[in-house]
Amino acid sequence: MERTDVLIIGSGLAALTTALHLAQQRRVTLLTKKTLHDSASVWAQGGIAAVLADNDSIGAHVRDTLVAGAGLCNEHTVRFVVENGHAAVQWLVEMGVPFTADAASSTGFHLTREGGHSTRRIIHAADATGRAVQKTLCAQIRDNPNITLLEHHIAIDLITGDKLGHDDHTCYGVYALDKVSGLVRTFAAGHTVLATGGAGKVYLYTTNPDVATGDGIAMGWRAGCRVANMEFIQFHPTCLYHPHAKSFLITEAVRGEGGQLKLPDGTRFMSAHDPRAELAPRDIVARAIDFEMKKRGLDSVYLDISHKPAEFILDHFPTIYERCRALGIDITREPIPVVPAAHYTCGGIVTDLAARTDLTGLYAVGEVACTGLHGANRLASNSLLECLVFGRAAAEDILARAGAPLSSIPEWDASRVTDADEEIVLSHNWDELRRFMWDYVGIVRTNKRLARAASRIRLLNEEINEYYRNFRVSNDLIELRNLVLTADLIVRSAQLRRESRGLHFSRDYPDMLPVTGNTVLNPRPGRVCPGACDPDVL
Repeated sequence: MERTDVLIIGSGLAALTTALHLAQQRRVTLLTKKTLHDSASVWAQGGIAAVLADNDSIGAHVRDTLVAGAGLCNEHTVRFVVENGHAAVQWLVEMGVPFTADAASSTGFHLTREGGHSTRRIIHAADATGRAVQKTLCAQIRDNPNITLLEHHIAIDLITGDKLGHDDHTCYGVYALDKVSGLVRTFAAGHTVLATGGAGKVYLYTTNPDVATGDGIAMGWRAGCRVANMEFIQFHPTCLYHPHAKSFLITEAVRGEGGQLKLPDGTRFMSAHDPRAELAPRDIVARAIDFEMKKRGLDSVYLDISHKPAEFILDHFPTIYERCRALGIDITREPIPVVPAAHYTCGGIVTDLAARTDLTGLYAVGEVACTGLHGANRLASNSLLECLVFGRAAAEDILARAGAPLSSIPEWDASRVTDADEEIVLSHNWDELRRFMWDYVGIVRTNKRLARAASRIRLLNEEINEYYRNFRVSNDLIELRNLVLTADLIVRSAQLRRESRGLHFSRDYPDMLPVTGNTVLNPRPGRVCPGACDPDVL
């Protein structure tokens, strides 16, 4: 058994922020299932929304977030995040993140605008903000003597008091597979932080990296944590459509800087769907594109910014320009073929404003959590902001509390399992899951589609659980087990919402109810674990 003060699972911005705020006073172990640089945060292009300019205000950012969230945001949470935005960005500046400068701006930085925002407030590093932030913080992580980095380790399950027979609703650590040695290692921790990201890979088409398999959400649910609002899966409107392009996002900032969505004949269509046209929130733009594609039998629509000067495009979107150019698309002269793709999991493990979950000693930060910030639809560029604010909040709460006692924990028992005889079942089930989730639980849903998905999930669950009981764990088995459970939570949540709101659109219930609530699933019906998470945060 290996012991640490704080165990953080993940390597995105939420994980790195939490680790760096803790490392001056605690020993931190960082587990990541690939390398330190593999996370959705690296892929973030647009930037970080924060009130920085003189002509902006806390109230305006709060209002924009509430409007985008379609009545389900917790205003207290929204205000908490927005009010801490300036300090979060300033911390990144002090860390050395090379944000794009603008001498004419009162802030000293260039601010862009994205859909749903009433003004320019997105600070960015060209069109590769996530990469710039991660590169800067990863260097700090590697240089910090109080942080132990363990790459190529995938968490299997949380170790809880219930599993140890204590019945104390406490998290004591995690079992994790060392993918290099093939051995399962036991990690005991005073505090454990889930920063594992979302679940985009549950869908056939996604902007997410391969690591986004819902691991933290599934582990938290199995450990006894409530999960909320899983029906709200954000589909980014503009993912590059090309046979040789995998999951490449075209940032919302392209539309913020004047990019126009067009049909193949060059006709613009967004004004027919929303008066804000291309600057409408993501859920509206994604549904509009989906509608036009299905109505006209199109493989894609087009995002055109070629009317802007070539110098402007190269300066603002160098990453997109180079990627498209490599595929034979010159965005200074022609439009970009785009389609919607699964992008962000707005729901997740229920937490309070200190990132605490229903288990004592267990925290959830970033996309894995449901904090009340995003409601039914995340406002563009609020995600990295959430990682920064809640990463710091989690660290402060951890530093103020005594950790779980590092008592002895039984080693992982693999005495009753064997090596898998056929692994084709994993690849087949993975493919089937992602396809029917795309077809039945996508941008537009119906009762019949959801019932079909639920039926298939039940069958997959039986097969995978039998496989898990009989064979040694592997990376593919762990991820598939988590994806199927996450898919089940998404479908169950969608079936409970009998209206259309934000990212959830149902043909059977096309109207928005005048009064609604959050969809909260409880693995312990009628019972909430004492002392950890404020149930009113949502």
